[in-house]
Amino acid sequence: MSSAWLLPEHIADVLPHEARRIEELRRLMLDAARGFGYELVMPPLLEHLESLLSGTGHELNLQTFKLVDQLSGRSLGVRADTTPQVARIDAHLLNRVGVTRLCYCGPVLHTLPSGLHGTREPLQFGAELYGHGGLEADLEVQELAIDCLARAGLSGLVMDLADARVLDGLLSHAPANPVRLEVIQQALAAKDASTLAAATDDFAPELRDGLRALPELYGDDEVLAAARERLPRQPVISAALDDLQWLSRQLRAAHPEVRVGFDLADLSGYAYYSGTRFALYAPGGRDTLARGGRYDNVGEVFGRRRPAVGFSLDLKAVVEHVGFDGRRAAIRAPWGEDAGLRAAVRRLREQGEAVVCVLPGHEQEADEFECDRELVAVNGAWVVRAC
Repeated sequence: MSSAWLLPEHIADVLPHEARRIEELRRLMLDAARGFGYELVMPPLLEHLESLLSGTGHELNLQTFKLVDQLSGRSLGVRADTTPQVARIDAHLLNRVGVTRLCYCGPVLHTLPSGLHGTREPLQFGAELYGHGGLEADLEVQELAIDCLARAGLSGLVMDLADARVLDGLLSHAPANPVRLEVIQQALAAKDASTLAAATDDFAPELRDGLRALPELYGDDEVLAAARERLPRQPVISAALDDLQWLSRQLRAAHPEVRVGFDLADLSGYAYYSGTRFALYAPGGRDTLARGGRYDNVGEVFGRRRPAVGFSLDLKAVVEHVGFDGRRAAIRAPWGEDAGLRAAVRRLREQGEAVVCVLPGHEQEADEFECDRELVAVNGAWVVRAC
């Protein structure tokens, strides 16, 4: 019999040491988004299931916990991704004509973890830009993602660029067999050349060769040149490659510290992307820190299809790669009934200082704050001095 206090698998408490680092990271990223002009929204954790899973949200069906509302008897879902919710807010609650910039930060819940050691309760931070279809919006979102990670102290980032239109352009000429197309997409995502070869064996040569080339189109600038040679000369594919080239040029000029490359077979993440997409990886590794891209169809189910681009990340995953401790400087003060002491503590706290009062009998205990100063009595007055 399991203990009542044991948590479900891949669900964990966040203890003070880790919580303070995550909170520091949350504040840094929200400040970064605000610096770009993004407004904070807080969608609910629960929604009616048909709203969460309608339109592009149906891709999240297997990741969504479902329950019955005891008030209405309707089926509810716990959000597995916040992007469809923000699209609903843009479409129905704000309904602005021009550009809208929104950001969010809150927990999402997944039925299954993303990996062996992954959590089923990510703390998702993200930003969305609605209303502009040009590459300027794609670039802004990519630069915001870079800035968020840079503020966390991460350097040596790797960014891979891709575009959903490359695969869409190829598959638009494939036989309309949903099962076969699903096998092809899974093989591309896993870069499984043998399965891909078997699934495309009876395709027209140009289509077959183009699909089989995608897993090999990964790397630096030579990837785009190779793609122009090996992929069918379709206008939609050519436009996608041109856009990727423009973005990479802009990113390298503004962020020479970021290594920009391409992965034209990247299908990871949610499947509602409609244009350029990107992934940011940790320095010296392949751990994904952030994903994003263009998803112009995301608001269509809510009656308002308009340009949209954004990104998201899991603060719990990112914090594993940051070096800061998050410990806040504080003032150590004795506990006492002296009116002057208590007034001095209140005044310091009103000024924004953290004041930790040492309770009687606990003078030698460590705490979660870096007490670099102390409140002491000098000539009848309470003053702050360095420890």
